Order: sequence, then C-alpha cells, then structure tokens
Amino acid sequence: MEEHVGQIWHRIITRAAATGYPQATVELKEVSKTVGVLFRALGGDGGLRIEATTAAAHGARRNWLQRIAGTHKQVELCWRDGEVLRLPAQINLFPERAINRDLYLWLAALAAGKVDDTLPWFQLNQQLTKKTLLNFPGLQPRYQRLVESLLTLRPDLTRLPQDEAAAERAIQQALRHPGTVGELPQAKRPHQPVLLWLHPSPPINTSNLVHDDEPITQQPSKKNQTVEDKRRRRGERTEMPDGKKGLLAFRLESLFTLAEYVKVDRCTDEEEESDAAKNALDDMDTVSVARDNKPAATSLRFDLDLPAPDYDDTPLGEGILLPEWDYKRQQLRPDYCCLQTMQATSAIPVELPSHLKRVAHRLRRQFEALTPKRIWHKGQQDGSEIDLDAYLLHVAERGRVNAERGLYRDFRGGSRDLACLLLADLSLSTDAWFNNKARVIEVIRDSLFLFAESLSATGDQFAIYGFSSRHRSHVRFNTIKTFKQSYNAAVRGRILMIKPGYYTRMGAAIRHASTLLSQQKVSQPLLLLLTDGKPNDLDQYEGRYGVEDTRMALHEARKLGLQPFCVTIDEKASDYLPHIFGTNNYVVIRNPSELPRELPRLYARLTH
Repeated sequence: MEEHVGQIWHRIITRAAATGYPQATVELKEVSKTVGVLFRALGGDGGLRIEATTAAAHGARRNWLQRIAGTHKQVELCWRDGEVLRLPAQINLFPERAINRDLYLWLAALAAGKVDDTLPWFQLNQQLTKKTLLNFPGLQPRYQRLVESLLTLRPDLTRLPQDEAAAERAIQQALRHPGTVGELPQAKRPHQPVLLWLHPSPPINTSNLVHDDEPITQQPSKKNQTVEDKRRRRGERTEMPDGKKGLLAFRLESLFTLAEYVKVDRCTDEEEESDAAKNALDDMDTVSVARDNKPAATSLRFDLDLPAPDYDDTPLGEGILLPEWDYKRQQLRPDYCCLQTMQATSAIPVELPSHLKRVAHRLRRQFEALTPKRIWHKGQQDGSEIDLDAYLLHVAERGRVNAERGLYRDFRGGSRDLACLLLADLSLSTDAWFNNKARVIEVIRDSLFLFAESLSATGDQFAIYGFSSRHRSHVRFNTIKTFKQSYNAAVRGRILMIKPGYYTRMGAAIRHASTLLSQQKVSQPLLLLLTDGKPNDLDQYEGRYGVEDTRMALHEARKLGLQPFCVTIDEKASDYLPHIFGTNNYVVIRNPSELPRELPRLYARLTH
C-alpha cells in the first residue's frame, strides 16, 4: 500500500513540476533532414552527422517543486565536434510546435558559423549569433520570436540574489543585443542554461584516441543491429578501482572498445537484464573508463586472421600501392595502402542455380529489348547497296560541289557505347542474417548472378569485382569477371564461391576499380558499388576518416569521366551516403530480398 501511494505521489509531484509542453513536442528525427540541409547550406561542415545529444547536469537554481520532484537537474544543449553535430533529442520548451521547430533550425544555423574558438563561451556565442544574423538576415524574425519566448521562461531578476541577478541581466542583454556585453559577471551559483546558445563545455570526443601502448582490437561490426539510443555520454579516464571502497560488492562486466577489453564498475546490484543496465547508464552523468593493469595474457584480443595459403584465394601478381586521403591533413598519403588482386582458387564451372532460372529468363527477355535494332546506315563510304538519295544529291550538285560524298548504305546493328564495373562489398557484415531468412552474402550472390545474366543479353561491356580489407596493408580485390572475359560457367563458379571477408576499406577499392574502368574507351562508363554499410577498418579508417577518403576517391573517379552510383541495403545509409555520393547518386533497397531483382532494373534505368 505504501509503495502504491508513493507511486501516485511521484506522478502527481512530477506532473506539477513539469514545465514543458508535451503536445507541442518536436523530435529530432522529424527535422533531421531539414536541419542537415540548412546546416550545410549555411556553410557548416558537410561531413558532420546529425545526432542526438545527451543531458548534462547544470547546477542552476531550481524552484521548490522541482527540488521535491527531483527533476530539472539536467539539460540538453547543442554542440559539435569534428564528426557530429549534436542536437536535443526532442524540444517541447514552448507551447507552439512552430517555435520549437524554429529552435532546431536556429541551433543548426548557429553551429554552422565559424569564429575564434579561443574566445570564452559567453563572448563566443554572442559573436556567433551576431555573425549569423548579419550573414543571413532572413533569420532575424525567427530569432526575435525565439528570444521573446525564451525570456518569458528566464528567472525573474527581482527574486534572485544580487550576484545571480547581475549574471542573468547580462545574459538577457546579450540575447536581445548580441555582441554588446563584454564579460559575464561572476556568481556563486551557475546561471540558468541558455538554450539558444551552444554548449559552454561540450564533452571531448575520445572515440578515435588510440594509445601507442594499447593493442588495436575491435568487435566485429554488426551493421544490421538496431541501436536504440544514440545519445552521447560524457566520458573520463580514471584509475582502476581496487574493489575495497563502497558498501556494495560490484560486478565486473565486459565491454569491447577500439583500445582494449575493459571492465565497467557500475557500483550497483547484480543486474542480468539489459534493460536494467540501460537504466543504470541513463542515470550516469559521466561514464568513467579505467585501464586494467592485469597481464596481457588475461586480456581478450579479437582480430581476424588471414587463412592459410592453401585455403585462401590465389593472389594475382604483386600488390598495388595506392594513396589514401587524410582529411585532417587535407592531403593524399602516397603509397599508403596495398591492394592485392585475388581470384577464387577452388572455383569450378557451374550452371545457374535452379531457383534463379525463371527470373533470369524473364530478365534476359526484358534486356534483349535494350539491344539496338538493325537499321539502315546511310551516306557511308562503303556498304552493301547504293544510297539513292545520296547519289541523286551528288549528281544534282556535281557542277557546284566537288567534295566526295558517301554514296552507299549498309544494314547493320547499332551499339551501346557504355561499360559497367560492378564492385561488391564482401566484408564480414555480409555474413549477417536478415528477417531470419537468408544471409546478406546469399542475396549479394544472387544479385551478381542475375546482373550478369541480364547484361549478357544486351552485349554491354561489364566486369564484376569484390573487395574487403584487413588494415591498410591488405586490401583484397577479388576478380570475378574482367572486361575481356565472356560470361560463362567459369564466371558463375567464381560468383558461387564468394564469401564474407573482413572489413570495408572502400577508398582503395574504388581507386583501383576506377583505373580499370577508365581504360575502357566508351562514352558512358558506369561504376556501380554494391554495399551493406559504411566504410570501416581496424585502424583509423573507422568514422569520418573512412567517409572522407571514400568521398575523395569518388571525386577522383568523376574527374576521370566515370559515373559512380551506389546501391545499398543499409537502412541508415541516408546519414552518410548523401555526403559521400551526392543526393542523386545512390539508392537504398529497404527489403534486401528484393535486391537481386532490383539491381538489373536499376542498371537499365541508369543506362537508358
């Protein structure tokens, strides 16, 4: 009974202390595309992802209801780093949805500005605001509405102590007239968060920090795994606890990171359910990570070893050294990657799998219609018949024009002056299952079969390669069909032998594929990339580094006159593919089982 009464009291007091407007809530996922377009259009870094931030304790004064309810201790503020623009997961600060949406757009516009980052937070945000309004006057009415609405929620100056009132007065003046206040007066208590400004002390991104004395390890990527919570936590490094402090015994649990196999001390009861562990994480303001000083023999290292030569594919020639783009240095690293071309050793000629024969027959009939029909070519220097029109015109103009004319015509077929290179991602993630029905690698295999069957009916030039990687020193480039080879049972055997490889170093694979495709002297060279996720590898290629290198490789391909296009089954591809390929140069297949049928049809549309 006491517990029931306590729950009722908690709901009542929490509802009474609430200050938001749930009916006017605007979530980040509703406006993420609009925010991203605005951010980049106003000069923001095009490589930044748009993701949700996390709440942080602010320490400002709360009213008595909020103190009783234990709420309003934290606030979500906007900030950015070299890879991500962080915005609140939802905003219900104002009673009107339009104003809450305007706050998202204003924060994106503010974060797109560039000023002196060495300035104090108070002056920095004023300069950002002033510069944004000066460069984009159309935002002025929106900003004024936001300021007027926000000031009604700010503390009453008459009820604050003298020092806090001075600080609050300076903040309100800076909001009304940005750039007119020099310094923020000091106060004993922190001021209320300014929700129209960027985070005063954003968390430091340590995800890419790897220490020289720590082994590089990584859990195999699971690109199809659903991630429920993308909010970023504040992190810190601390000493390993000795287990002697605290009243409760704790359980040492395990996490995979880029650096090592670490243990997490939550100082809480034994909790076996993942939901309980997630709730414990939600209650933490700071996630502390400590290094375990145990001998290396007790640490777990996870890596992917290459198979023995007797069981591996056959290398074709020596390795090829290729450059890689370092976006931090803004320069190419020459001869930084080693690409090894390979071919399946144990592949034997096979027929088309029986479950694909019916679909392949229908696709071949459709693609035969793309083959140019035989027509009369007139005005030729040589041919099977006299071109009467050209001959009569020649006779009529004989006295005036002495130029030689083509007086013959020939009946022959036309030709499609194009070539396509299909580059398939064969990384470890293709070993995953979807809908508990089939593996991704099986869908890719069927797609390659139907793609080759369709193009063989048109007579178009095409080649098929696969790729995966293990560090920059070993980028595997699997040869399935070259431009010079005809599609036959041997090629089908190599398609049947493809299997999940390692990681996804796209840049090197795209550069080599571009070189092969550019050697085909055609007017329409198409580079078609088939993948199930974003670039990654064991080293720094994870994250934005890999994205920027892939983007640069595609830019180099376009300079060669190639037409790159991406086909993916990654549901989160819209977060990064527009930056890599451009908005109109990729397509997402929502249902992976439809890929084998959709890939040939997509090719037909691209080459129509």
